[in-house]
Amino acid sequence: MEIKKNPGKDLTKKSGLFFNIGLCISLGLVILAFEWKSYDDVKIADAAVAEVDFEEVTEVPQTQQPPPPPPKIQAPVIVEVPDEEVIDEDIDVDLDVDVTEDAVIEEVVFEEAPEEEEVEEVFTIVEDQPEFPGGMPAFYKYIGKNLKYPSQARRMGIEGKVFVQFVVGKDGKISEVQVIKGIGAGCDEEAKRVIESSPKWKAGKQRGRAVKVRMILPITFKLG
Repeated sequence: MEIKKNPGKDLTKKSGLFFNIGLCISLGLVILAFEWKSYDDVKIADAAVAEVDFEEVTEVPQTQQPPPPPPKIQAPVIVEVPDEEVIDEDIDVDLDVDVTEDAVIEEVVFEEAPEEEEVEEVFTIVEDQPEFPGGMPAFYKYIGKNLKYPSQARRMGIEGKVFVQFVVGKDGKISEVQVIKGIGAGCDEEAKRVIESSPKWKAGKQRGRAVKVRMILPITFKLG
């Protein structure tokens, strides 16, 4: 016998609807499971202030300590020093010397101590200062004529003053020439050379006698 289907009661037509309803219910349960909050039972502690048992504080009386005894002062021990012993020494001196005409008496020669070399004082200020022949104008004229501008200084454009120190002796000769402040680039060496080549000066005098005098003069280097 063939089973006849009632078109009005055919459930296969509504399977899509039931599937969607079931999907919505499943999705809702999943969301509800994630959003569900579980609260643990928290025991609230009693906020009452607990009674604190304070131990009874007993007062301890302050003990008085006696001051330390003063240090014992020891009296200095006096040590007796025996009197100096007198040493009696019998020294026999034989003064009986026979001197005859043939006796030769050696002559005693006393060696003289070597004389100390006198170090001549070098003055910086004297009554009569040393002077270049013809005065300072002649000295700077000599410098301008004999000074050669170093090529290195000329190439580098170096200008300035070189201060040279020297000693004018009793005879007017120049010695102990040294540069005490220079500008470099060959200018220091040239200034020293010119001073060393200087002719004799008129010696300086102190109390009417010629003395050594130390002088300092500037030598100017200037590009024309």
